[in-house]
Amino acid sequence: MQSRSRIENTTKSNIHVRPLQENELSTADSIMRLAFGTFIGLPEPMSFMGDAAYVRNRWLADPEAAFAAEAAGEVIGSNFATNWGSVGFFGPLTIRPDFWDRGVGKRLMEPILGLFEKWETRHAGLFTFPQSQKHIGLYQRFGFWPRFLTAIMSKPVEQITSALRWTRFSEVSIGERDDVLSACREVTDAIYEGLDVASEIRAVAAQNLGDTILLWDNDRLMALAVCHVGPGTEAGSDVCYIKFAAVRPAPTAEQHFSDLLDACEEMAFARHVSRLRGGVNTARHEAYRHMLARGFRTDIQGVVMSRPNEAGYNRPDVFLIDDWR
Repeated sequence: MQSRSRIENTTKSNIHVRPLQENELSTADSIMRLAFGTFIGLPEPMSFMGDAAYVRNRWLADPEAAFAAEAAGEVIGSNFATNWGSVGFFGPLTIRPDFWDRGVGKRLMEPILGLFEKWETRHAGLFTFPQSQKHIGLYQRFGFWPRFLTAIMSKPVEQITSALRWTRFSEVSIGERDDVLSACREVTDAIYEGLDVASEIRAVAAQNLGDTILLWDNDRLMALAVCHVGPGTEAGSDVCYIKFAAVRPAPTAEQHFSDLLDACEEMAFARHVSRLRGGVNTARHEAYRHMLARGFRTDIQGVVMSRPNEAGYNRPDVFLIDDWR
């Protein structure tokens, strides 16, 4: 750890931003927990998120989209970008508390914006603390503007049987997976042109983080849900976390959304976890209302910031679950 005098002498020009290396993941993970735990005032900041994990899994999914900030040879922060086709988001952006307010956040934004340009991202965004003008002010400097709240909601898992036929991506043979991923892209593209979460589906399969639920009507894919389950994933112990779920736009979309949640709950019960969790932007009013009626309650909430300042797929008629943490 640097001495206080060396920390105080650190300026923006002394901060170096570069790709995050695999042997630095434990350090980046510790900084992430310490930073968030300190900001929200936990008595033991390092307990933030328990045994859930972001850093390692996101690095493994795309090492070229993970960045470290370094000062005097020490990692002092990190940031991650996620590519969902025409949509991109970043985070968690975290900095060691003794380096707060020293320009590190601005430096960690630079390579992220470069990636969005490289990826030709049409709609970019993030999830942050709605009560923090410090965070909102930082991101506004880069053209991100606050819009609606996203509620991270959960409910107790109950034994349930879904009405429609659903399968797991893990059951799909290697030779058929490209066709299934194309069917998933067809669903998401119908919601927002170019939206593609194939990278999430592949990451869950490759890292054994959970599974992707596929909801069918005859041979047509109607909906999908990418789920993390248990410790070492973004869910944590005793939780099935719906990282992303989407329903094909149709007059029957709300019923398929209900059926998809049934399937998620059925899988969660089979995996012996007690809570089902997922995020929904409140601008997706019908999906938010449906989850409330089903018994989901808000655990935490954040504000989504978007660039450009437009709705993207956060529209009242869109049945989609996600959060850009």
